[in-house]
Amino acid sequence: MLRWLRGFVLPAAACQDAEPPTRYETLFHKLDRNGDGVVDICELQEGLKSLGIPLGQDAEEKIFTTGDVNKDGKLDFEEFMKYLKDHEKQMKLAFKSLDKNNDGRIEASEIVQSLQILGVTISKQQAELILQSIDADGTMTVDWNEWRDYFLFNPVTDIEEIIRFWKHSTGIDIGDSLTIPDEFTEDEKKSGQWWRQLLAGGVAGAISRTSTAPLDRLKVMMQVHGSKSEKMNIYGGFRQMVKEGGIRSLWRGNGTNVIKIAPETAVKFWAYEQYKKLLTEEGQKVGTLERFVSGSMAGATAQTFIYPLEVLKTRLAVGKTGQYSGMFDCAKKILKHEKMGAFYKGYVPNLLGIIPYAGIDLAVYELLKSHWLDNFAKDSVNPGVMVLLGCGALSSTCGQLASYPLALVRTRMQAQAMVEGTPQLNMVGLFRRIISKEGLPGLYRGITPNFMKVLPAVGISYVVYENMRQTLGVTQS
Repeated sequence: MLRWLRGFVLPAAACQDAEPPTRYETLFHKLDRNGDGVVDICELQEGLKSLGIPLGQDAEEKIFTTGDVNKDGKLDFEEFMKYLKDHEKQMKLAFKSLDKNNDGRIEASEIVQSLQILGVTISKQQAELILQSIDADGTMTVDWNEWRDYFLFNPVTDIEEIIRFWKHSTGIDIGDSLTIPDEFTEDEKKSGQWWRQLLAGGVAGAISRTSTAPLDRLKVMMQVHGSKSEKMNIYGGFRQMVKEGGIRSLWRGNGTNVIKIAPETAVKFWAYEQYKKLLTEEGQKVGTLERFVSGSMAGATAQTFIYPLEVLKTRLAVGKTGQYSGMFDCAKKILKHEKMGAFYKGYVPNLLGIIPYAGIDLAVYELLKSHWLDNFAKDSVNPGVMVLLGCGALSSTCGQLASYPLALVRTRMQAQAMVEGTPQLNMVGLFRRIISKEGLPGLYRGITPNFMKVLPAVGISYVVYENMRQTLGVTQS
């Protein structure tokens, strides 16, 4: 894509730390189409297009966000040169992290090894596809000049997006607590990038869950009360909730759903690291199976800690106007009338739901990833935002589909005490009752609003996550 740069801007013989300023100046003048000494976003887009290297609006806007220090919407020569220099340093760090044997060249085996450290397995053939998109001289290796030329104008986040795709990042929040934690490299842990990414994901999750809270509450209402009336559909459910408690009632229980993000993420991340150490010997790579087992156990550990908040969220969502003044009032009344055991009702089906969700979510994602790398990674190894979001949404949806009956039983067990005339059944008893009275479709009540919230949740979460990452300086490491 940027091979022309080898003879124009970044010749191979040039010193990597002391590029001739005149070379940068020549390129700057090429982009400064009206000759006013600054480059705006339109000139950058037109200039790169005329040079045969259009990047796309998102990438070009990221260059401006990073390079426009004085925020005047234009890049002068000093800002332009500083951006290229800073960007080059970041590219050098990325290159060194992939060049495992320090011979100055990246080989297919090193790409495979680097991704294994992230808990991701790809074939050597897939790694060769990655090399082919960057390799300028056909040697099936990538030296520093080829790497630098290729990524000169590609924002550094492009590389991170690729790795995030392969890692199956949980920075994308769909309001479900069963996802496997993210994987971080040793460099990310040492630099503090890990907690910034977790914080960015937490804020994204909070805003995403708040935005889709009405659909989430409708799902809970249909899970608990749907069996009473076959007429409870999406429109009828919303109308009933608004009639009973007004527009604000659509967000009932959302506060608890947001509050539990922080402790759950912290416990899950800590437990995940501990389980990985237990399941692998020192120096051994973490494979897909170890990642699945460690992630499932970490999820179970986190759920054990925060499960009372899950119960409170369900009770508040199902509760009527005035029944509870808030989360603490709800907890106090449960403790008074039902004792401590009520805070763990539905705990068993909730834990059992982690296994099918995480297993199918990971399996589908690996399948989609391999399919894309085998069939579409011809000219670029960056899948792009739409592919990344689509794969995440589809794999999560498949995971939810598999675990939904357990989630429904969990919710009913949590809310049984609030539904008059309903016997207090255990998990097996509830399954039998639902199947005998409602049939197999009864195990999927409320799944329509649950699926309806996936796309907006993923989209909102992604936008907020990316903005938070930039605000926290995650891309500047």
